[in-house]
Amino acid sequence: MSNPSIRPATPADIPAITHIYAHAVRHGTASFELEAPDEAEMLRRQRALLDGGYPYLVAEVDGVVAGYAYAGPYRARPAYRFSVENSIYVAPDAHRRSIGRALLDRLIAECEARGYRLMIAVIGDSAQAPSIELHRAAGFRLVGALEGVGYKFDRWLDTVLMQRALGPGSSAPPQ
Repeated sequence: MSNPSIRPATPADIPAITHIYAHAVRHGTASFELEAPDEAEMLRRQRALLDGGYPYLVAEVDGVVAGYAYAGPYRARPAYRFSVENSIYVAPDAHRRSIGRALLDRLIAECEARGYRLMIAVIGDSAQAPSIELHRAAGFRLVGALEGVGYKFDRWLDTVLMQRALGPGSSAPPQ
């Protein structure tokens, strides 16, 4: 497998994105959704993020979408407008090949270029060690966990909260 090529996602990527996400919903705890959304819903979500000016990326390996990542609003109230929450999903056959890291690095750069000051990772399930380590390696720090906030696969799940400053972070007012 060659190195991933990272580029902006387009509506043409929605079938691959939907397939990757459906696997994560059906078999994992990175998402707390219980039913995988269809392509129309995934396209609606992508458009909402892109229309909001947020980055939405795909990683291609040998011409095949192997993962995707995006940033979106952390919360809707105006005071949160300089903070983003990130999401990264990698195809199951492409795990542990640095695709998640390439996507996260590019996502951080894209968010800094847009003037965001804080990226927040809300990691589903405290047992998601690879995701926690990926974020830690990219400069995120653990800020807490919400215990037993989701119920999926007949068990209670935690969420792990990590954050990383973007650009000057909170050391200076926004421009």
